[in-house]
Amino acid sequence: MSIVVVGSVAFDTLKTPFGVREKIMGGAATYFSLSASFFTPVRVVAVVGEDYTPEHEAVLTSRGIDTRGIEHAAGKTFHWGGEYTDDNLNEAKTNFTDLNVFENFKPRIPDAYQDSEYLFLANIQPELQLDVRRQMPKVALVGGDTMNLWINIKRPELLETLKEVDLLLINDTESKLLSGEKSLVSAAQKILKMGPRSLVVKHGEYGATLFFGDGTHPFRAPALPIAEVFDPTGAGDSFAGGFMGYLASQPKLTPSVLKRAMFYGGVMGSFAVERFGPERLIVLTKEEIEERFKLFRNLTHLD
Repeated sequence: MSIVVVGSVAFDTLKTPFGVREKIMGGAATYFSLSASFFTPVRVVAVVGEDYTPEHEAVLTSRGIDTRGIEHAAGKTFHWGGEYTDDNLNEAKTNFTDLNVFENFKPRIPDAYQDSEYLFLANIQPELQLDVRRQMPKVALVGGDTMNLWINIKRPELLETLKEVDLLLINDTESKLLSGEKSLVSAAQKILKMGPRSLVVKHGEYGATLFFGDGTHPFRAPALPIAEVFDPTGAGDSFAGGFMGYLASQPKLTPSVLKRAMFYGGVMGSFAVERFGPERLIVLTKEEIEERFKLFRNLTHLD
């Protein structure tokens, strides 16, 4: 089944303990689509500027990703700069954010994408997420992401959007901020009452937890230990791509499929951090993915 992702296609300037990279490919939709493309057909809706070249777009199309939904606008592409330190590889210090053409992004779903079964609303303004959701009323499942900024300044709009999201993926801090609860379990229970049928809370290097709205016991998936983390920037979006991509590849959604998707999400996130930007995802193979999935399964005795 095909999946549409709506979000940012951007450039990142990064500094980590392992080096510096200037204006490399980034953005939530970039990481998500590359990751998900190993499991299912992916279609991207985003906006880029004149500095986003055919060579950049070819990185996506070489993976079979449909880029007809990428709008090419006059101006420069969204550009973010940040750095990580040895003391905290889980959170970047933002040095600059140049929204450029992304500032006026108004997603429009191509007619050719309307037969897609899955939709993922990456981290953009909640009112834009809701507009996209309403442009695709026939999708079977909607996944979504958000961030602290929208929770703080656009809470009413976000709460409206969450009513239309089937599966929400956020991190620990976001879950507690959104819910107002200090306990993870209490936070999850409160968020599930906001609309999503399932919730994935990401814990960075400590894995992720899946909560079910029907009362099924939560499921915790650990992270695979990685010797060296070169760049954590795209880990969360790569996790989302692996998770949603695997779901879209399955004929039926069951608790067992959702649990297995958690491990594929972890696999894709673990690859993403091994190099700068999406470099590792670009050269990744399906065989490597399955081999690492076996490591997860052996570590956790997953059926």
